[in-house]
Amino acid sequence: MADAAKPPAKKAVKAKKPTVKPAHPKYADMIVEAIKALKERKDSSRKAILKYIVANHKIADVAKAQVRVKLAVRKLVADKKIIAGKGVNCAFKLPKEAAKPKKVKKAKKPEAKKAKKPAKKPAAKKA
Repeated sequence: MADAAKPPAKKAVKAKKPTVKPAHPKYADMIVEAIKALKERKDSSRKAILKYIVANHKIADVAKAQVRVKLAVRKLVADKKIIAGKGVNCAFKLPKEAAKPKKVKKAKKPEAKKAKKPAKKPAAKKA
C-alpha cells in the first residue's frame, strides 16, 4: 500500500514555442467590419460574413475560421453588440446607435473691438 502513495513521476518539461500573432484582427472586429461593408438591406448571414472575412483577410484555414466566426458571433450576440434575426438560419445586423444629443454650440461673444484711430484729416489746401 505504501507503493500506491508515491507521487507520480515528473515529466520532462518541454520548451514552449513562441506564439505567433495572427496577421488579422480579432474575429469580433472582422465580423463587425464585414456587416458594415456588406451593407445588406436587412441583415447579413453568417455564411456571407465568413466569405467576406476569408476574402479580405489573411486566413490560413477556412474550416477553423468557420468555427471561430460561429463562436465570435455567439459572443457578440450575448454582449448585444450585434442583433440576431429570428429562426434557425438567422442573419445578423448591427444595433442602431442611440441618438446622441447634438452638442449645442455656444454663441461666440463678439470680441472687444479695438478703438478706431481717428482718421487723419487731409491738410487744408492753400489757395
